[in-house]
Amino acid sequence: MAAEEPSNSSPQSMKIRVQSNPSASQLSELGIKSWPKWGCSPGKYQLKFEAQETCYLVRGKVKVYPKHREGEEEAVEFGAGDLVVIPKGLSCTWDVSIAVDKHYKFDASSSSN
Repeated sequence: MAAEEPSNSSPQSMKIRVQSNPSASQLSELGIKSWPKWGCSPGKYQLKFEAQETCYLVRGKVKVYPKHREGEEEAVEFGAGDLVVIPKGLSCTWDVSIAVDKHYKFDASSSSN
């Protein structure tokens, strides 16, 4: 029996969610400071997320171009002070205009909260 791709990859489930300036208590509750850190210099990066990622940008500015079907590409911008959730399975290009430092964590189960 052949395995089939799950059909739950609708465009809605592939949206990047950005929360600007979350409260200090929310960041503390999430345990952001205990998450690993990652950084990159300005440039363009091709990325595919094998798990849902939640990240908090300490510094930087990014414009993300998700790869959907042709004609449906919609850029999402975020930067320092933003809490971002990137869905599992998303292929995209990160156009980093200001070097990024972020805390991040992966959620392999990728359930919607």
